[in-house]
Amino acid sequence: QVQLVESGGGSVQVGGSLRLSCQVSTFTYCMGWFRQAPGNEREGVAAISSGGSTYYDASVAGRFTISRDNAKNTLYLQMNNLKPEDTAMYYCASGRSNRCSTTERRFDTWGQGTQVTVSS
Repeated sequence: QVQLVESGGGSVQVGGSLRLSCQVSTFTYCMGWFRQAPGNEREGVAAISSGGSTYYDASVAGRFTISRDNAKNTLYLQMNNLKPEDTAMYYCASGRSNRCSTTERRFDTWGQGTQVTVSS
């Protein structure tokens, strides 16, 4: 069973930056970040395959960057130019599917989440 532990959330002002980290017990083919705001469904933010291919939701493309450090067993999400609508609980996720995207069905294991709050 893959274990995922997120960190790095916090409160920032509009235009600020945060870097989320996810300590991963075992990397799988596809790793991703999801988020869920109160009253909303969980949505995929970014994903990365073992080969380094990256996938982003249109709402974060150009602002967020997903990366993985295999030596440190850590997944990252660099978030720049943050907006109030980025406020949500962010979850790290892993998937055993041999296809990678931000689609939720590709993932089967989730972390406990880390809160990101962006204020104006």
